[in-house]
Amino acid sequence: MSRLGTVAGLASPRPLVAALPALYQEDDFTGRFTSAFDAALAPVFLALDNFPAYLDPALTPDDFLDWLAGWVGLLLDETWPMERRRAFIAVAGSLYRRRGTAGGLAALVRLFTSGDVQIAESGGAAWSPTSGGALPGSPDYGVLVRVRVPRGASVDPVKLDALVAAAKPAHVLHRVEIVPS
Repeated sequence: MSRLGTVAGLASPRPLVAALPALYQEDDFTGRFTSAFDAALAPVFLALDNFPAYLDPALTPDDFLDWLAGWVGLLLDETWPMERRRAFIAVAGSLYRRRGTAGGLAALVRLFTSGDVQIAESGGAAWSPTSGGALPGSPDYGVLVRVRVPRGASVDPVKLDALVAAAKPAHVLHRVEIVPS
């Protein structure tokens, strides 16, 4: 990029002079004058023409991944390779459909850690098949997330705890265990 946001050698797909009446299109000064605006607007036009590619995790530029992750409420780990970041963003929609469930939590943690995930929950519920009957499960709502990570793999326990806290129901207490395999 050079001065004023222009990109050297990048031609505008829509030169401004072409939108002017024929009288001005033939004028040399007008052509040179509008070409300055063309140089500044070319990156804008090309970005807008390719906007669908910016929204596709497989195609978006590397420096756009964090922005795209923010759209779906994800925080990417900067230590991950680009392929893993792209895969994480690509499945975010399906993960949100299962958000708050044990299966959804396990899938999210598995993607985050690349480990084997076990979810143990109290099983408490707010209904009973009989009127006035005892509720199933433990009266304490809680979930234990146990992750077996491959040897040599590093998982940040603080980030993992924050991820579980954001993905589980707010009223449920949780505990995270990281176990090397």
